[in-house]
Amino acid sequence: MLRFYNTLTRNKEELRPIHEGKVGLYSCGPTVYWFAHIGNMRSFLFADILRRTLELNGLEVKMVMNITDVGHLTGDADEGEDKMLVGMRREGKTAFEIAEFYTAAFMRDLERLNIKQANLYPKATAHIPEQIAMVEALEKNGFTYRTSDGIYFDTSRLSTYGALCGQKAAEKLAGARVEMGEKRHATDFALWKFSPTDVQREMEWDSPWGKGFPGWHIECSAMSTKYLDAPFDIHTGGIDHIAVHHENELAQTKGALGVLEANIWMHNEFLTVNDGKMSKSLGNLYTIEELVEKGYDPLAFRFLALGAHYRSKLNFSFEALEGAQNALRKLRDIVRSWEAPAVGCAQFESRFLEAINDDLNTPQALAILWEMVDSEYSTGAKARTLLWMDHVLGLRLDECVGKPIEVPDEVARLVKEREEARRQKDWTLSDELRARVEALGFIIEDANGHSNIRKL
Repeated sequence: MLRFYNTLTRNKEELRPIHEGKVGLYSCGPTVYWFAHIGNMRSFLFADILRRTLELNGLEVKMVMNITDVGHLTGDADEGEDKMLVGMRREGKTAFEIAEFYTAAFMRDLERLNIKQANLYPKATAHIPEQIAMVEALEKNGFTYRTSDGIYFDTSRLSTYGALCGQKAAEKLAGARVEMGEKRHATDFALWKFSPTDVQREMEWDSPWGKGFPGWHIECSAMSTKYLDAPFDIHTGGIDHIAVHHENELAQTKGALGVLEANIWMHNEFLTVNDGKMSKSLGNLYTIEELVEKGYDPLAFRFLALGAHYRSKLNFSFEALEGAQNALRKLRDIVRSWEAPAVGCAQFESRFLEAINDDLNTPQALAILWEMVDSEYSTGAKARTLLWMDHVLGLRLDECVGKPIEVPDEVARLVKEREEARRQKDWTLSDELRARVEALGFIIEDANGHSNIRKL
């Protein structure tokens, strides 16, 4: 039985696919005006674990992830300017060039983290007609009104508004400072924004209401329902999306189509850095590329993320990342000497499946993995089960199981010379030889009087 925590009902629920044997999954994707940081990547790792778990249970998954390349303002609540314009001004490039470059960077990070490709990556700019059509449906159903700067959704017209975050509109606003402008209610949000008359925008389109561009939320409603119908099974995103983006997305779909957008809404918690907020201003916002430049394996970050439940805060520090990398190296070293996969360890597979099917309990799943690794089962049996577990964990263990490291003769010679230098207590020569070994792509680890060789 697959059971997931549903933000909409605030309960853990059994997954009952709308179409037998199939699951429609929509995950909020990146705004491609800048690099995705490791906090963003935690969200995509969570969605990947979910998708892999569904597939491990024999379900066919159709996964859609949007690419936001227009409409996301610097303030999520219709404030500020389009983030793509920020990127254009920062780099002196066109919006297309900005989107193309950072989309490619995002895809590269997905590959580094071994995150499986979604079936579709629809772009907001490629679905303007669909977004206009949904705004027209909302207008026809009486959910919109016009101001001098755009077409807005009237949240007072939807009695269920606020259901996702568990607060009615009035409660959501208690103590909040919101710029009203011409909005009727502070929770109302833009569906279509008019282009400023004094500034020429590269990204603007004709519409029944005038030249302009879509609001941020409408793209996900339009594209998810185009490719997955409505309702579909599961919608994912970060916890920061609940109160604004997903609440508004759900409202748009309900207002336009009269149905829930998705049956289950799942959200991952924040990534903190050294137990504090992650932000550019604090200088603690890191990308996967920066971790690689510091010498870390991207899969060490994946391993670190697996060690915390997706609904729990995950604290990032380089000490924690170092620990995750060492644990992953240890696992790889252990399994390299194992025999070829055979048979399997049924009891461990059963327990692993029970853990992962219970709202993606990856910490418990990892504990079961280590217990199996240390068990008395034959290495062939453990190898088969480990590779089966890795269908969900995604640590690329198939590249290590039963595959000892082949050490070139030159590296072996240098290691032998270094051991002699250490016996002679010639530490300067020892360090020089270690550096030469690392230059050839290997690292020496000294433990219990012996030197172990590992590939960098």
